[in-house]
Amino acid sequence: MRWYLKQDPDENIVAHLQEVLGVNAIIARLLAQRGITNYEDAKKFFRPSLSDLHDPFLMADMAKAVHRITIAKDNRESVLVFGDYDVDGTTSVALMSSYLHELGIHAHSYIPDRYNEGYGISFQGIDYAIKNDITLIVALDCGIKSIEHVEYAKRHGVDFIICDHHLPGDVIPDAIAVLDPKRLDCLYPYKELCGCGVGFKLIQALSISYGQPFETIQPYLDLVAAAIAADVVPITGENRILAHYGLQVINSSPRPGLKALMKLYDLATYTMNDIVFKLAPKINAAGRLEHGNFTVELLTVKTDEEGDIAVQKIISINEERKSLDQGITEAALKQIVDNKLINAKSTVVYSSSWHKGVIGIVASRLIDTYYRPTIVFTDSGEYLAASARSVKNFDIYQALEACSEHLIQFGGHMYAAGLTIKKENLEAFRQKFEEVVSNTIRESDLIPEIEIDSKLNFTDITDQFLRILKQFEPFGAGNPNPSFLTSKVFDTGYAKLAGAKGEHLKMSFKQRGALGFKFSAIAFNLGSHYDNVKEKELFDIIYAIEENNWRNKTTIQLQIKDMQMSK
Repeated sequence: MRWYLKQDPDENIVAHLQEVLGVNAIIARLLAQRGITNYEDAKKFFRPSLSDLHDPFLMADMAKAVHRITIAKDNRESVLVFGDYDVDGTTSVALMSSYLHELGIHAHSYIPDRYNEGYGISFQGIDYAIKNDITLIVALDCGIKSIEHVEYAKRHGVDFIICDHHLPGDVIPDAIAVLDPKRLDCLYPYKELCGCGVGFKLIQALSISYGQPFETIQPYLDLVAAAIAADVVPITGENRILAHYGLQVINSSPRPGLKALMKLYDLATYTMNDIVFKLAPKINAAGRLEHGNFTVELLTVKTDEEGDIAVQKIISINEERKSLDQGITEAALKQIVDNKLINAKSTVVYSSSWHKGVIGIVASRLIDTYYRPTIVFTDSGEYLAASARSVKNFDIYQALEACSEHLIQFGGHMYAAGLTIKKENLEAFRQKFEEVVSNTIRESDLIPEIEIDSKLNFTDITDQFLRILKQFEPFGAGNPNPSFLTSKVFDTGYAKLAGAKGEHLKMSFKQRGALGFKFSAIAFNLGSHYDNVKEKELFDIIYAIEENNWRNKTTIQLQIKDMQMSK
């Protein structure tokens, strides 16, 4: 890995924060790196308040959306709640359908089939509404570019309310209301809500319209926090408030379905990191292999008993997902070696037998081994479909544009995309993609970069420092758990290998010159350092400071991100 120490922020700002907050220079520097420059900024950061949530009616078309749903309620119309099959989409559908039921509205939930309908609003979904005399569709986490679908629905007497957070195209769908803070004509102050966040703003507006106190909708924040974590939107501004209070709900009174999932782990408290790596993969699994309806069912059950039953199906699907993921990853790695692609600048692999639902995960896994732009193909009817993943600083969407003569269609963004090609074009595409990547990627971008927020001595890790650092949570995109660099540390004799293949390393570190301070550490996939660590060689380490909750006991643990022998 390339080690990169972030540039120091403005020292005047750091000094000011030290003075007005009474914190040390390291804490002040971490705050300044996050764009915090004064006392008021720091107060909002450290003390997220529900009173700082924006008025939902500031969002373009919000009043129209509330008015149309009110008419639906008064006229006893049925409403179809439509959402994508990922975590953001399924939590959105669970949130909206549950709240509409609370209002007394008959709401149907609809998640498109990943394989028969694909991503986003589908004509099949609209036909379902028509056949069931449904006159209003509320679409969440999708729809901002569904011009033809909205027109089709309109011709058949079905209205649309769209709640999306993706970038709009040049034309906005002709729906009753289009809620999307990224609309150019939308003056909503915060632009980075996830789909479930936009849905929450709609139920917030409805609750205001019906004179309900905020406490009525606060229990829904567990779903919003799960979506924020899984969809990797920035945990800044309003998202920070929603995530903060959503975690409180998750840790105090989660809905039965989430509670059933949480029983699988012996954790005292859940963090955003736990949602990302423990809960989200299971929530996602149904939409990958079976159907997202299983997820919505899990998230909307009413009792703990129903939650325990629903979660068993999710567990079964997730076990299948893990098995497929592992098997396909191993086959893809073998293919790279067998086809002598190790020294290429890109990875393009294909098998007709690979499951379409996990090829995106596999692409990410391959990057863990061969750090370069990666595309994994499998059969999809008469064509080949693929998931593409990129490395930091390389725009894979632009690279695909440069190969467009070989593609049927593609879409995505800088770091992730999906594409479809004809089977006979695979080899020509592979060669063209390798050529484009080779000519445009910088050699340095083929080496993973690890950012360091600050240098730190073990003597700096005091109880007060840890108390303040904990208040930086919730961590995530836009507010990552700080990475620290400490030099010349050594193991105290505790070092041992962990993991099925001895791939991980557990240690207990002291720092030369700070012998009164000792911290346990875990280093995933760094077991190759074991011999040198065991010999008490000096190491420089990059790490995050975490709380390790195990059987109701909380200890401080350093999670080592990289380590190298001290010079």
